[in-house]
Amino acid sequence: MKNSWLALLAFFPFTFCFTHPVHAQDSGVVYIVSYFETTRADASKAAELARQFAQQSRKDDGNVRFEVLQRLEQPNHFAVLEAWNSKSAQSTHAAAAHTSEFRQKLAGLLRSPYDERPHTALAVGPSSAAGKAAPKDAVYVVTHVDVIPTEKDKGIQAVQALVDSTRSSAGNVRFEALQQNSRPNHMTVVEVWNDAKALDAHGGAAETKLFREKLTPMSGSLYDERLYRLLN
Repeated sequence: MKNSWLALLAFFPFTFCFTHPVHAQDSGVVYIVSYFETTRADASKAAELARQFAQQSRKDDGNVRFEVLQRLEQPNHFAVLEAWNSKSAQSTHAAAAHTSEFRQKLAGLLRSPYDERPHTALAVGPSSAAGKAAPKDAVYVVTHVDVIPTEKDKGIQAVQALVDSTRSSAGNVRFEALQQNSRPNHMTVVEVWNDAKALDAHGGAAETKLFREKLTPMSGSLYDERLYRLLN
């Protein structure tokens, strides 16, 4: 616990260091985080379309990861997490027939536009190392973190420190942070936990509470944390 506190507190000074290299990146990997909402009546139909789309997309050249998530308690909300080994691979996928077909079929079910946000790695492990496999009842958490532009660097340091202190937590399968290309003061934190109990333990941990306390004054909007289950 002492090391976790030291790692988290390290972001407050303007000069800081990390206790171990958890921020290794796969060079050139492109990350896409997308959100879409349907009517409640069409949630099941959209889920099946998205599941089929994920199965097709994982066969595309250059795909590193393709996950479709359905929000817990709001099953008409979805998120798509993509990772590609190059910009050209992602562009080829975006122009593929099955991508166009999915978007066309989904369009009639949407209650708001399909929201696609390109990202780059901020604090992730090597994509080539798949790591632990998520159990069937794993809880996925996708959080949009928005800090005011003048506090961007401090916000990034805070998020990186949270990743550093959480990766080895009991029940954690994956914990990574991405930076939005169009708005570098906006970040997406992706978490995968064995179950809800492990997630609750993390949420109540001292280092997590400290992170939230320090982040709040520099936040540009509410801390948008959403819980999902994996569809594919």
